Amino acid sequence: KLDGNTPPRFCARVLHLREIPNDVTEAEVIALGLPFGQVTNVLILRRKNQALLEMASEEAAASMMNFYASGRPRLRDQPIYIKYSNHKELKIDNLPNQAVNQAALQAVNTLSSRRQAVTSVRVPETGLPPGQACVLRIIIDNLMYPVTLEVLYQIFSEFGDVLRIITFYRNNYFQALIQFSDPMHAYYAKMFLHGQSVYSGCCTLYVDFSKLVGLKIRYNNSKSRDFTRNDLPSGDDMEPFMTAAFDSGLLLTFLKQYKNFKALPHTNILANLFNEVIILRNTDVSQKKRTCPFTVRSNALDKFSFWISAGMYGDVHRVKIMFRKRGAALVQMADATQAHLAVSYLDKQKVYGRVLHATISKYRVVHLPREGQEDESLTKDYTNSPLHRFKKPGTRNIKNIFPPSAVLQLSNIPPSVTADDLKNLLTNLKLTVKAFRFFLNDPTIILTQLGSVEEGVHALIELHNYDLGENHHLRVSFSKPRI
Repeated sequence: KLDGNTPPRFCARVLHLREIPNDVTEAEVIALGLPFGQVTNVLILRRKNQALLEMASEEAAASMMNFYASGRPRLRDQPIYIKYSNHKELKIDNLPNQAVNQAALQAVNTLSSRRQAVTSVRVPETGLPPGQACVLRIIIDNLMYPVTLEVLYQIFSEFGDVLRIITFYRNNYFQALIQFSDPMHAYYAKMFLHGQSVYSGCCTLYVDFSKLVGLKIRYNNSKSRDFTRNDLPSGDDMEPFMTAAFDSGLLLTFLKQYKNFKALPHTNILANLFNEVIILRNTDVSQKKRTCPFTVRSNALDKFSFWISAGMYGDVHRVKIMFRKRGAALVQMADATQAHLAVSYLDKQKVYGRVLHATISKYRVVHLPREGQEDESLTKDYTNSPLHRFKKPGTRNIKNIFPPSAVLQLSNIPPSVTADDLKNLLTNLKLTVKAFRFFLNDPTIILTQLGSVEEGVHALIELHNYDLGENHHLRVSFSKPRI
């Protein structure tokens, strides 16, 4: 018997989680317990969609249970149930996945050690700045990739208890206010994080003390969060640009820059956290004509055409359509940053009349099938594709990454192709052309605004690399959401 309906009298260190996602990782389960104390063991029962989480103390387990008493915790945006378990401790020494569990726990312990090392730095003899409160103001410069509220929480909570976060745009900069439970925690976070970059070469954090004594939050959503109150309504959420799904790989991308993080062993669990493979669901091409409100140029598309949308956010190396689930596909990107970027922009986008679901996969790599295998035709290699946008070092394309939009940039247009030719190309697909103009002083580039974001995604997939003649292939990309 795995658990009981009431907390056991003899021990309350082990918690029982039910209805967890099939492909959840050990690290994600561990991350649920981290805010409340040290996690000493974890066991995932995948066939039952359950997990057991062992905390270092009864107090830590009780804190976790009390916090989630007013609202169910979530894994990969899926609500789960949590109860006390009847197990006094977890004994999993002889289980096959013990090495993976220990690798995940070792990673957690290393991060905890780093936090203790940082907080042991001596405060200057002059003490904290006069009047310093617990609130930090963060400005993020050179924002090439999404930095979500969840990412900020994971980064800053390494230095103390984060109570509240508010994110907003001001003066064309993405900014945040973060309130700690203790001024000392805020001091250490500022000292260590100021000037650091979330991603290599971009998303630089500028951290300073705010004049605010505390933050008042009315809504818990992707724009603001009070971690002390689960009862707040969601209110109006923010724009799709900042609703990127959080994955622990983003935090590790940040932490990897620090020297003492390099000591972590190369294990399966860590490789999974840095995973560059995503899974897309609702991609079945056989359903396009039935559900798509637009015209599909079936002679120009194949069952792998959806990869073009992922190629907007990174270089796609391989694609594999699942043998038993033809509506799902694995897409291997050039690196983990591109994979997380693609997930953040493509998840919940409408493509061919159907909502696309994108998440980081549990698989580390997409393998090419052996010749003659039954599923040989379901895998395709794009490693050397000429359509890659980010292969050249220092390419300008990295500065022109935008979320899916109704506004498209059409480029590489030969002189013989007129604006009417391109308009006819769009209208033949039953797309609504609302605006259309050439770039100033460059007749090879055109901006066009279509009727909706879905139409923009449809046009990108259908027309990118379209042969215009004269050895010119049309280049299509999303642009800023206005002309």
